[in-house]
Amino acid sequence: MMIKLIIYANKFKKEPFSEWLDSLDTETYTIIVNRLKRIRLGNFGDTKIIKGVKGIWELRIQYGPGYRIYFGKQGTTIVILLTGGSKGSQSRDITKAEKYWLDYKEQL
Repeated sequence: MMIKLIIYANKFKKEPFSEWLDSLDTETYTIIVNRLKRIRLGNFGDTKIIKGVKGIWELRIQYGPGYRIYFGKQGTTIVILLTGGSKGSQSRDITKAEKYWLDYKEQL
C-alpha cells in the first residue's frame, strides 16, 4: 500500500515542515528523508498518537537529540506532514502541530 505524503502549507503558502527539514545538517536531513520514504511504503516504524491532542501523531527518530515529526492522517493512505523538531522542543512543537492541523482541516 503506497502512502501519499502531503506537506501542510498555511494560507501564505508557508510550509513549517519544509522549513524545519531544510534547516537540518546534511546527515540528519538524509536520515529523515529516508524515514519518509519508508512511510510511503507503509512502514511507519516508531510512531504514537499524541494523547490529549486529537488526530496528531508523533514519528520518533532515534538519532542525535531525538528528532520528531508531527503529522495527521486523512483516510488510510494520506499523511499530512505538519512540523518537526527534537525532544527538547517537543511541547512547543506539539502546540504548533495542533494549530497547523486545525488550520489544515479548515482549508478542506
